[in-house]
Amino acid sequence: MKTKETKTQKIIAKAIEIIKERPGGIRYSDLVGEIHKAFPEIPVNTIHGSLSEFRTNLPKEIYQPARGIYRWIGFRAETVAEEEWEVSPSEVGKIKEEDFYKPFADWLVYVVEECTKAIPLGGNRFKDKWGTPDVIGKREPRRSDIVKVPTEIVSAEIKTDTRNLITAFGQACSYKLFSHKSYLVVPKNSPDADISRLDSLCLIFGIGLVLFDSNNPDDPDFKIRVRALKHEPDMFYVNEYMKLIEDELF
Repeated sequence: MKTKETKTQKIIAKAIEIIKERPGGIRYSDLVGEIHKAFPEIPVNTIHGSLSEFRTNLPKEIYQPARGIYRWIGFRAETVAEEEWEVSPSEVGKIKEEDFYKPFADWLVYVVEECTKAIPLGGNRFKDKWGTPDVIGKREPRRSDIVKVPTEIVSAEIKTDTRNLITAFGQACSYKLFSHKSYLVVPKNSPDADISRLDSLCLIFGIGLVLFDSNNPDDPDFKIRVRALKHEPDMFYVNEYMKLIEDELF
């Protein structure tokens, strides 16, 4: 029993040490992996067992900013300084956000088949404060379809800057005004706490959440985290906006 208690204390102490080194917090699965890397002689199941006590009686200096994420309380009041963010080439201008528009449009058509045609857009094509989707597509029935479904509009907001995710979410929400489905596409290296919150918000609002490699426009490796739910937009705005891109999309 004494050995087990000592081992548990050792694991918990290491967990706290690791958490204190992560300003953005750390996911439980990653925490287990880091502990096992530090103590390879301890079975993973033993680590899980020891951390069960840790999670049940969370130390005062540790808190959870989101489900499954652990963070040192000293970071709670801090705003992560710009230099502390993981800066990718896309954030320093070597790779542009626009480089991912065409790959995502192709992904919508050929991989997940959410659209029969999709085009990069961006800029200020819709000329209003509600913003313009980075990618917009349509889903129309094929000639071979026995049952013909009405045309659907799919929009997407893509962000390579991990510091503007809440703004991107708001834009993706606004696209539901004229879209049957809306997607938010963010870097997979975004802070875990932010991804966890976006995950919950996208589930609540029916917005699709896609993660991707923002350092590789040639192979972004788009992965669906939350599937977009279809809803009925306001047809007045659907027609108003589609007239602006009729020649390109239709």
